Amino acid sequence: MAVAIRRYAAFTTDPAGGNPAGVVVDAASLSEREMRAVAAEVGYSETAFVVGADPVRRRADLRYFSPAAEVAFCGHATVATAVELGRRLGPGRLVFTTGAGEVEVDLAEIDGALVVTLTSVPTMSRPAATEAVEATLATLGWSWDDLDPAFPPHVAFAGNHHLMLAAGSRARLADLHYDFAGLREVMGSRGWTTVHLFCPGDAGDFHARDPFPVGGVVEDPATGAAAAAFGGYLRALGRIAAPTRFAIHQGEDMGRPSVLRVEVDPDDPRVWVSGQAVELPESPA
Repeated sequence: MAVAIRRYAAFTTDPAGGNPAGVVVDAASLSEREMRAVAAEVGYSETAFVVGADPVRRRADLRYFSPAAEVAFCGHATVATAVELGRRLGPGRLVFTTGAGEVEVDLAEIDGALVVTLTSVPTMSRPAATEAVEATLATLGWSWDDLDPAFPPHVAFAGNHHLMLAAGSRARLADLHYDFAGLREVMGSRGWTTVHLFCPGDAGDFHARDPFPVGGVVEDPATGAAAAAFGGYLRALGRIAAPTRFAIHQGEDMGRPSVLRVEVDPDDPRVWVSGQAVELPESPA
């Protein structure tokens, strides 16, 4: 099966950073089984497949596969796909139809590089059940004392569901060794895509880590879908009183630093996540 695969690192300008994603632009003829096989062969946390496209209207239909499962929406693979299509179509607005709904993506050319801003579907956030939090903490080797009580656990949604857990310190966040099979079972039984572990940083920014065992991946270096859900979570907590911008620094503890820029409006249920993507040398010419 000959498939042209482009490879990008998203939410970075450095090929050694960010979250790698595969992009298959001509996937209309691929079956689901073939897409799963390609994603497993690529081995990144996600590969995006363009299964339908209308270049004139700047629209495309996307499906996303991790090595182990299909997901409804993936932020970093969306950024990678937008850059690949933007190189062909130029800056402007793209509209992607995904399993989570329509996602608008704006591309701006700044200093010769494409900057992508995706607009999430409407977000939702609700307190997490105590039993679900305790089951997760057990797989992480954490206790309630390791959490920051200023940020109560929630399950937040921006196309996928993510458990939001605030580490009590940057040191606690950095020291992550978890039970892969155990957390996969907990997440799978509840329909969570990642567990978004975070702590406040400097000047209103945040640090984050996202275990992704349900996708067959230990950890994501940058998770755009979780960043969007996190913005909705902060709004649900009443922490967004005016239009607010902040950065999420992710991947630092993995050696693949990433920056996800998030914008939240208290009066809009959507969230905006921005970043860049750089092509990886493994991509075919």
